[in-house]
Amino acid sequence: MSLSRQEALDILHRYIKNEKMIAHSLASEAVMRGLARQLGRDEEQWAMAGLLHDLDVEITNAEPAVHGTQTEVLLKDYDMDPEILDVIRMHNECSSGKERNTEFQYALAAGETITGLIFATTYVYPDKKLSSVKPESVVKRMKAKAFAASVSRENILECEKIGLPLPEFAALAIESMLPVAKEIGL
Repeated sequence: MSLSRQEALDILHRYIKNEKMIAHSLASEAVMRGLARQLGRDEEQWAMAGLLHDLDVEITNAEPAVHGTQTEVLLKDYDMDPEILDVIRMHNECSSGKERNTEFQYALAAGETITGLIFATTYVYPDKKLSSVKPESVVKRMKAKAFAASVSRENILECEKIGLPLPEFAALAIESMLPVAKEIGL
């Protein structure tokens, strides 16, 4: 992978203008790094996928049929790891028409989705700081009827396909996001 983190951040800011989406990408980067560390995988590769997974979200208006497909086009001039591009395409299986089937694909689907749920939890309770969010409240919120509309329960449950029970996954996600909490406004 020849793209540096700074280059990736520059690209992210070129295509994403919504500050909440940038924060979500930074949080996803942190969660994917934490997952990679936990599972003994390549932290830089997994973090890069987390950082760039929504690069095309504004271009595609997050349309499920195409979201995830344009990132490869946006990154065509960079020597990107093909596995990262595949995982980004597969984080939204609706756009690829295929089911996820690798640990990396499951991890990105679960990792980026739980960041959305944690963000939703802190927005519902704006007085709450990330450091006070408990894994149990994330799990409870996931099971509640007042679930965040943009967050897929099924994607979060992909964590179980990589061997992490949901409460452990929630704890890992929160812990991974804490170092970037101030930067992402949580």
